[in-house]
Amino acid sequence: KMQPNAEWSIPATPNPVNRVLYFYRGSTVNIGENNVDNYHSIELNAKVDTTLKNSGGEAYFLYLQGRPINEHVVQHGPFVMNSQEEIQETFRDYQQTQFGGWPWPRHDQVHPRESKRFAKYANGEEEIKT
Repeated sequence: KMQPNAEWSIPATPNPVNRVLYFYRGSTVNIGENNVDNYHSIELNAKVDTTLKNSGGEAYFLYLQGRPINEHVVQHGPFVMNSQEEIQETFRDYQQTQFGGWPWPRHDQVHPRESKRFAKYANGEEEIKT
């Protein structure tokens, strides 16, 4: 969360890292020479100091940083694997079993607001938080 008119500095690093900033609520922030509207994803260059300036109201971000895994990555929809063949196999598995099935009578299942927190497992066991 970033307050109105605040600045946030992210220092450069010599280490090889990937940096992504998801701007999901607010109006506009300034990154270097660029104005960025909300609902955008920004890839940051980790070798360069980065300063964000919030020129609007409160702004909310999700900041992700990690070392590259040096593996081939294939993504399709919600599935991420290492090869197109693995993606196809995952789709087949999902279509056949829905990864264990959906235990609810409807696909758009909604529970009453007054329900306690719970977990329902594929084997039918239910755990209710008291």
